[in-house]
Amino acid sequence: MQESRAGHVVVCGIGAVGVRTIEQLHAAGVEVVAVEAGDEPGPGTERLLDSWGVPRVPGRPREALAAAAATLASVVVVVPEDDLATTETALLVHRQAPDVRLIVRIANSAVGRALAEVAGPGSVLDVAALSAPSIVEACLGVRPHPVQLAGQEFVVARLAAPRSGTLRELYGDLAPIAAGDGDRGVVCPGRDHRVDAGEPVGLIGTAAQFAASGSGALAETVRAGRSVGARSAGAARAAERDEEGGRAGLLSVLRILLAEAERPLRVTALVLLGVFVLSVFVLHAGYVKEDGAHMTWVDAVYFTVETIGTVGYGDFSFAEQQTWLRVYAIGMMFGGVVLAAVLFSLLTQMLVSSSIERSVGRRRLGSMKGHVIVVGLGAVGIGVLEGLLAAGARPVVLERDPRNRHLPRARELGVPVLTGDATDAAVLASVNLAASAVAVLTSDDLVNIETGLAVRDQLGGRWADVPVVLRIFDRDLSEAVEEGFDFRYVRSTAALASPWFVGAALGLDVLGTFYVDRTPFMIGRIAVTAGSGLDGLAMGELSARTRVVALLRAGATDPEFPPRRGTRFGLGDDAYVVGPYEELLALLRQAQIRRNDAGTPPGRDQSPPSDVGIEIP
Repeated sequence: MQESRAGHVVVCGIGAVGVRTIEQLHAAGVEVVAVEAGDEPGPGTERLLDSWGVPRVPGRPREALAAAAATLASVVVVVPEDDLATTETALLVHRQAPDVRLIVRIANSAVGRALAEVAGPGSVLDVAALSAPSIVEACLGVRPHPVQLAGQEFVVARLAAPRSGTLRELYGDLAPIAAGDGDRGVVCPGRDHRVDAGEPVGLIGTAAQFAASGSGALAETVRAGRSVGARSAGAARAAERDEEGGRAGLLSVLRILLAEAERPLRVTALVLLGVFVLSVFVLHAGYVKEDGAHMTWVDAVYFTVETIGTVGYGDFSFAEQQTWLRVYAIGMMFGGVVLAAVLFSLLTQMLVSSSIERSVGRRRLGSMKGHVIVVGLGAVGIGVLEGLLAAGARPVVLERDPRNRHLPRARELGVPVLTGDATDAAVLASVNLAASAVAVLTSDDLVNIETGLAVRDQLGGRWADVPVVLRIFDRDLSEAVEEGFDFRYVRSTAALASPWFVGAALGLDVLGTFYVDRTPFMIGRIAVTAGSGLDGLAMGELSARTRVVALLRAGATDPEFPPRRGTRFGLGDDAYVVGPYEELLALLRQAQIRRNDAGTPPGRDQSPPSDVGIEIP
């Protein structure tokens, strides 16, 4: 195998991300070798690899990497499901082939930073960090969000057409990336495409272009959302510092106790407080001391505590007081003792109950509205929590495992945490489904589907108004769930993250991934180099399902946007392209084919994929 291959791509790991990465590399015409690297083949994985003609190498990482000719590869992509297997494989690759470009998936941030020092900057990617923003966006509604292209701030937004007309008439120079939804949706329509009033349209452009099209308020929304996020993130960081320094320790304990108090405890405490306040006023006004003076306020408070606490009378006594005050004292002593006993018993029960350990940091949710329920607290769940907090939302976590290792982090962020089975109607009721969104993010597809269906039953008539986001790994299953069960927001972390690995392997500078309706999109930068098939190609010759948003000419500082259909690529240009990621990979394949037409024979001896007209930024 080592003699027959050179310049191929080795993908270590055949989990969800690994299989999607292999699929897209194969679709781009790249020769791929799959190494199991500790991942067990999933249902249908072997069949898929066989249908693509991708060889699969089992065995221990050291022997498998040698069999896959990793030392001769152009790129090695390491994406096992387990961080330990990832670390071992990445270090072996670096030892055996230190000059081979290495792309690594890692979830543990500390290990990721250490591997980045070994493999180089930009070589370590976190699936949770890459996929969480799209899930947050789905939870909060389709919001405009900024993206930096060629040093300029662009805005990606989805709007409803204000009236019927062509996209050129309605939105001017804004670049359309989608029109319509569902089966009627069109990807990257031309500016002469006609839409009806109210039809959703996906657009990308600068804030100035949105303002010129009459959508200036949208840019203000982006800026406001960013400032809210900055304030929320700053507040979260300040809260963490306070907790770490111990400055807010007592207040935190009091907040927890008040939040965890059940209704009987709160009622008892309020009644006892009422008796205490009443007794202070009665004693201040009615108690007469031996010298004929009335009690001071301090004496009244002191004597009230002494009486309710039944600690004896060494300085004050009711013996010489009027009859009505002695009768009142009998009632105060009896009632105070009973209330104090009930209060302390309820408080003790709360403190020693095992439920307090499971719900430290939890707020009572009965009166909450507009919160976001996050079911499942893995690496993606933590990323979603941080994104929701940064956007100013109020998340609540529902996690089945009370020993989940991410629970302490959620509590540090001040997020209420409940433990229980989300498929149970009673548990769902406890998190109060008067929520603005629900994100189901466990690592089990079946559990996610079952939970999503249970949430749908509980929502009833609000089902159409509350976004329910499901994390589904399997691509075919996600499409079936969308169509069969009418889920609008099914998100695959593998589908969102794998383009970053493929882009890094092929030299495409991926700038972002997002969904428009049910289609995953990607924004990337392509540099036109010597011998590239893009050199001299006109914009109008590209696929109709891709859109060149901006073009930064060689040596220029300001990009051209939007470039016209007749504009041609030139040597040294940077093209900023958006579209479904399959189409962007097809653009890379187009560059490779045109290069072959220019005289480079196709086959195994051609240049490595990273040299095919795409420069690594």
